[in-house]
Amino acid sequence: MPSRSSARLAALTVAAVCSAASAVVLTSPAHADSVRIHDIQGTTRISPLAGRQVTDVPGIVTALRGYGSSKGFWIQDPTPDDNPATSEGVFVFTGSAPKVAVGDSVTVTGTVSEYVPGGASSGNQSVTEITKPAVTTVSSGNPVPAPVVIDENAVPDAYAPEGDTAANGSVNGLPLDPSAYALDYYESLEGMNVQVADARVVTATDPYSELWVTVKPYEHRNRRGGTVYGSYDSQNTGRLQIQSLGATADFPKANVGDTLSGTTTGPLDFNQFGGYTLAASKLGTLESGGLQRETTRKQSRGELAVATYNVENLDPSDATFDKHAAAIVNNLQSPDIVSLEEIQDDNGAKDDGTVDASETVHKLIDAIAAAGGPTYDWRSINPVNDQDGGEPGGNIRQVLLFNPERVSFVDRPGGDSTTAVGVTKVHGKAQLTASPGRIDPGNAAWTNSRKPLAGEFVFHGKTVFVIANHLNSKGGDQGLASQYQPPVRSSEIQRHAQATEVNAFVKSILDVQKNADVIALGDMNDFEFSGTAKILEGDGELWSAIKSLPRSERYTYDYQGNEQVLDQILISPAIRRGCDFEYDSVHVNSEFNDQISDHDPQVLRFHP
Repeated sequence: MPSRSSARLAALTVAAVCSAASAVVLTSPAHADSVRIHDIQGTTRISPLAGRQVTDVPGIVTALRGYGSSKGFWIQDPTPDDNPATSEGVFVFTGSAPKVAVGDSVTVTGTVSEYVPGGASSGNQSVTEITKPAVTTVSSGNPVPAPVVIDENAVPDAYAPEGDTAANGSVNGLPLDPSAYALDYYESLEGMNVQVADARVVTATDPYSELWVTVKPYEHRNRRGGTVYGSYDSQNTGRLQIQSLGATADFPKANVGDTLSGTTTGPLDFNQFGGYTLAASKLGTLESGGLQRETTRKQSRGELAVATYNVENLDPSDATFDKHAAAIVNNLQSPDIVSLEEIQDDNGAKDDGTVDASETVHKLIDAIAAAGGPTYDWRSINPVNDQDGGEPGGNIRQVLLFNPERVSFVDRPGGDSTTAVGVTKVHGKAQLTASPGRIDPGNAAWTNSRKPLAGEFVFHGKTVFVIANHLNSKGGDQGLASQYQPPVRSSEIQRHAQATEVNAFVKSILDVQKNADVIALGDMNDFEFSGTAKILEGDGELWSAIKSLPRSERYTYDYQGNEQVLDQILISPAIRRGCDFEYDSVHVNSEFNDQISDHDPQVLRFHP
């Protein structure tokens, strides 16, 4: 098996609590009274034998993992018990290349361990393993136990039970009910040989040679083949991650809507980057669904087109400028205003005090012009070094591009990295005290996070206020497959504080001029149904325009098989009231394996 160069892959199931001792292959017969695998797995997520020595556990070797830091093999009992809650498979951690073969009948002596991928602080479920093993090969060439077929009829519609309040919300000690809950069903198959057939891809192949399929073809499906995440109660139970135990070079380059036709078979594992994962010994054949990148329509002469686009840590060393330019010119049809998120400083992640991003921005502007687009002008404010989060040394910030042939920027001096922009009343109209300016940059809500950038534009004589945002990321939140149910979303605390600040600023504009055209847009790092969105919307000061789309079309990002909203454009009542706006989530990245950003851009067109 090949060595995986990615540190992330190497860490997928690395058994840090386990000894790295190699398996010792013996030849003595198994003991007749040995513990069986289902005794080890038990009827909850935690083995009743955790921490104890077991002797001569029998099983058939179903698969080997010879790469990364989690080397070992899976065994399965060919003589199962009659309890559907007890798995008949288990992973044997060897720490070095396993010295057994698929089809070997073996007995294993070792210590039962519960390994938590990502560590206890991650909140992840644990993987039951046998560690420090001594292995006896009894015979070879035996048939591997037939795989359990995972399909739409097998997986329950409910995702997970409520966690035990006496255990801080953990489900670890609860009896498994595989007929009632999807996570219980998958746990009851941990380590066993499983199979999916003709499975549709719902997250494209990523750089780590993994993809996601669904075994429920009609579960919140959209017209482009994905599965939409529309609420905290619709986790989409048919999602399953697929990796391969073979060469990464042979892993299919799949897009959303493609199909792994035929059967994909292998043991069911659990890792920190997505939870339950089919580690495929055999992959189905990739069939293309023919998905194409979307193109929005061109704005009319009287329409103002405003877009948001997270360009994912763009710096001058990147090779994606021409592709980003082509997306802006061709797929977005050269919007009049573009809020860019994740523009890095001129030397990228080199942490040497550089904060200016002129080279980064001008390289993109030049690429857009070369692609046949307008020569954009731009406004931004350099952050204080290493104070806005993101990649250390990168100094990401928001940048407002605008087409000076279509819209003008109102420059009003006084805005800098530490001065708060305000709102004044002039001739009965709202004005920013500085343009561009940053919203309350000294507020604790923005600690180690991007500060919103506010600017004043004029289009056909009408003033439009644009606030570019990149709110606190979801880093640190527990995953959907967490042992804690419902999972804790700790990142919301700061994001809610940030949303409160943005809403208050918008309200200060509307208090002066209730019919002002205000747009707050960007990577909000939260869903349109989230508490963050509700705080941003407030008492009607803003409204997330992506909600004008059908529910099946509300997504800007694809994560672990769930297509979801992270990027939003929120509009003030004056824009919404006219009902002459049009919103488009332009899917050019999130569904494709060759994406240049993990976000799709959004476009709003309206008549100011």
